[in-house]
Amino acid sequence: MSSGEQVRADVTFRGTVQGVGFRYTARHLASGFAVTGFVRNEPDGSVTLVAEGQRAEIEGLIAAVQREMASYIRATDVAWGAATGQYDSFGVHFSW
Repeated sequence: MSSGEQVRADVTFRGTVQGVGFRYTARHLASGFAVTGFVRNEPDGSVTLVAEGQRAEIEGLIAAVQREMASYIRATDVAWGAATGQYDSFGVHFSW
């Protein structure tokens, strides 16, 4: 990633977001942004996306996911925080 302040976004997508290719779409879209993190299904039917990088890159990813999956998303909640630096790529997590 390029220089600049690194931040973290914990994003929760709600709606009909499981069983529709959401995680794989998010992973594919993330490859176009300078972000690391993961996307996973949650037991309550939501999808969590955790991304670290520069805020503009993360905002771009969130917007891209919202555009691509708009017909499935009913609500998006974003919590911003400090990056942990614990991820070296962006992937799909399969366990809760």
